[in-house]
Amino acid sequence: MSLDLLRDPSALEGYARDVSGLRHVPEAVARPESHDELVHVMRQAAAGQACVTAAGAQTSTTGASVAERGWLLSTRAMDRILDIDPARRIARVEPGVLIGDLQRACAPFGLFFAPDPTSEEECTVGGAIACNASGPRTLRHGATRAHVRALTAVLADGSQYQARRPLVEKNSVGYQLAHDPVDWFVGSEGTLGVVSEAELQLLPLPANVLGLGVPFPDEAGALAFIVAARETPAVAPRCLEYFDGESFAIARGAMDDAAWAPRAGAMVYLEEAGDAEPPLDEWLALAERFGANAGDVRAFDGEQALREARRLRHALPSAMHERTAPYLPQGGRRMSTDWAVPYPLAAQAIAEARRICDAHHLPPAVTYGHLGNGHPHQNFVARTPADVATIERALAEVLHAVIAMGGTVAAEHGIGKIKRKWLPLQADARQLALMRALKHAFDPDGRLAPGNIL
Repeated sequence: MSLDLLRDPSALEGYARDVSGLRHVPEAVARPESHDELVHVMRQAAAGQACVTAAGAQTSTTGASVAERGWLLSTRAMDRILDIDPARRIARVEPGVLIGDLQRACAPFGLFFAPDPTSEEECTVGGAIACNASGPRTLRHGATRAHVRALTAVLADGSQYQARRPLVEKNSVGYQLAHDPVDWFVGSEGTLGVVSEAELQLLPLPANVLGLGVPFPDEAGALAFIVAARETPAVAPRCLEYFDGESFAIARGAMDDAAWAPRAGAMVYLEEAGDAEPPLDEWLALAERFGANAGDVRAFDGEQALREARRLRHALPSAMHERTAPYLPQGGRRMSTDWAVPYPLAAQAIAEARRICDAHHLPPAVTYGHLGNGHPHQNFVARTPADVATIERALAEVLHAVIAMGGTVAAEHGIGKIKRKWLPLQADARQLALMRALKHAFDPDGRLAPGNIL
């Protein structure tokens, strides 16, 4: 059996870019609709020694879902929710299922999938597994890795590999890194195999969820509030999302609410969820302690209101893409950081990053993100390749400072192609050798996702 590959140049162009702005036109595109068809595609590729880069909705910000060479394998047609077991709180899904569709399918059972990438209506389960995606609720529930119980992958030669998390509570068999093969694939960005099915752990929907938008006169008060919210026993946030002044202005525009705290220098969006009533009075008292005006605080209560609140955060990457779009043809692109530091050091890290960017004469970054985890996104609009080079020089200095604070160069979007030059800042020679050994064990010819990570 063989599957027809797309080779028409106009069709290939539709798969040449992902959200990163990188452009690589694949030699061909495969679109399997089932596990068996995926196996056949991988066997075809192996027979011709073709490279294969897997992609879902191509929402990668690191260039991981474009093919630097060889074929692009789109999993979007593998979009079935195979089973939801409410008693075991388990969902079995194919990789092309959108996170938003999974949430809607689980809701009637009183369940949800805890990882919540901001682009849930564009992000696929396979993509989330590939980069170990996270989101606002990661503060309480952890990233995708913690919620993947088992998976099936198709390897470079077309063989099948199944991995399931061990059920024992104790294990002393050899090196810890070999105990759980599921962890090899989560975050591997398609370099070891293509996931064809995943078994996901679900959680009960909370009885009560309260969202609060808390504006502050300045950034210092907002960042200090976030640290205090993590350390105050009377509150238990499931997310703490930061908006600098420009980000808050973008969010107000998306909500068509120009009258909401127009002079605020920053805003924090938080949620508390559980079976008990959220402690609104404690939250307001904590916010006022750090300079927030209680009259400016907006409450989002109920499913419809919480969906509206998500528009605040969704508006930010969309606005940055719109600002960047005119510059893509001449080699410009949106450039967004993904570094993180221990959350008490976030204010220090942001200040140092700004100092470095100022020294390189860059315009102020639009800064927002998951500051509850010490994880901001600094966004720049690069208009030309020269802008790209200048921003990258500045970011290299920022990342050196971040690593010195105990941070990471990539907290949730993976390494892909854009950040691979920065991996050695964090991983030493032995760690890199270990990654290459694992890669060689699964893909000895180096045909899967060439250019991603290594």
